[in-house]
Amino acid sequence: MRISLRLAVLALGIISAGVAQAQQSEIEQLRSAVEAMRSDYEARITELERRLAVAEQNALQANYAARQADSTSQPAPPQESELGGRQESLAFAPATGSRSAAFNPAVGVIFQGTAWNFNKDPDDYAIQGFPLGGEAGPIDEGLALGETELIFNANVDDKFTGWLTAALALEDGEAIVEIEEAWVEATALPAGFGARFGRFFSGVGYLNARHRHTWDFADQPLPYKTFLGGQYLDDGVQLRWLAPTDLYMEFGGEWLRGDRYPTAGAAKSGAGTYSLFAKFGGDLGTDSSWLAGLSYLDGTAVDRPSGDEDDPLLFNGDSTLTAAEFVWKWAPNGNWKQKNLIIQAEYFWRDDSGDYALPGGGSPLAYDADQTGWYAQAVYQPMPRWRVGGRFDGLATDNPGSLFDGTELAAPGSDPRRYTIMTDWSNSEFSRLRLQFTRDESGPSDDTQWGLQYIHSIGAHGAHTF
Repeated sequence: MRISLRLAVLALGIISAGVAQAQQSEIEQLRSAVEAMRSDYEARITELERRLAVAEQNALQANYAARQADSTSQPAPPQESELGGRQESLAFAPATGSRSAAFNPAVGVIFQGTAWNFNKDPDDYAIQGFPLGGEAGPIDEGLALGETELIFNANVDDKFTGWLTAALALEDGEAIVEIEEAWVEATALPAGFGARFGRFFSGVGYLNARHRHTWDFADQPLPYKTFLGGQYLDDGVQLRWLAPTDLYMEFGGEWLRGDRYPTAGAAKSGAGTYSLFAKFGGDLGTDSSWLAGLSYLDGTAVDRPSGDEDDPLLFNGDSTLTAAEFVWKWAPNGNWKQKNLIIQAEYFWRDDSGDYALPGGGSPLAYDADQTGWYAQAVYQPMPRWRVGGRFDGLATDNPGSLFDGTELAAPGSDPRRYTIMTDWSNSEFSRLRLQFTRDESGPSDDTQWGLQYIHSIGAHGAHTF
């Protein structure tokens, strides 16, 4: 009997020890989970506190600006400018006397600059078989102030909104001001329609309509340089329709003046260019989203210059461009701030049919060639503020014929290629510093380039598209 009792006590002790050990292991697991959750929430709280501090500082500045506007609400008298000319003070008259009218229109400034190094002389840069036009040249060598953008936007009334972007830049050492965008958009059209008229970046392709400060690299891919002169903007009208479906579907068209590369001369009484585009997209669970699109640009060029600015090639004829795009974005649980990945690619096909007048005079030569271009890139953010990315882009062209042998239009011996990597750091959504390295095999000789870029914004700034 005593032996049985002892055995029972011993068994109970062993069972109790096992239960206690299991409970201790479970407690340790729970404690680890709690610590992980605490660390995650502390990181999120720290980020929210930082954003709150930025918002409070912006609010203080806005309140100060409003008080200053109230105290100086009377229009200023005409003043003499530094150049000796008469300069009128512009006042935007509000519809009401409310203090919020001090912010009509909203104003923002984008500061950009670079420090760039080339192994080869950038003044000799050219792509054999692809004479460059528009603003397709390389980044300025050395220390350079990039394009500074002044942005004004506001609702005109309950049915229209307006946008103005003025680009300040240095050209041959002189400051110039260019109206980059100036458009009005109808916001109250029925059935998902939207209309824009004025000067704007065309909806052709994925990158074309995106401002320079939103690019993931300091320069545009090769197809944009060669086929669109860097970026295609023009004067005209754009009409869009957003389908009322769960799947994102947008269709649009543009009727354009045709006075910017790849068109020129404002042919057909200033209405000789049109474009069509369609975009589709959606979400894949909570982590991923995608966008795909097709676009088409058709224009007539009259004396379109390319190549050497002092003695250019002049093209007359029809120019068409077809583009396909795909973008995939990933962020765990949709938390874009912590970690994300963007994979992006586009393919272009251009057909120029007409004639070229070569430098030095002589009769124009008939020209008909198909050219293609593409790029693929990936940008990964492994942690808040830091990103790394890589891009691979290239071109290909038909041989336009023996008449062009020895000229800039002759097909190159090998297809142009470029390889680019970059890393950037953003202290906030208003500032970014970037380091970029490029192996360029598109020019007369292979080149190695590296550089630094800064991008900073102040004031009002609109949201970016997908």
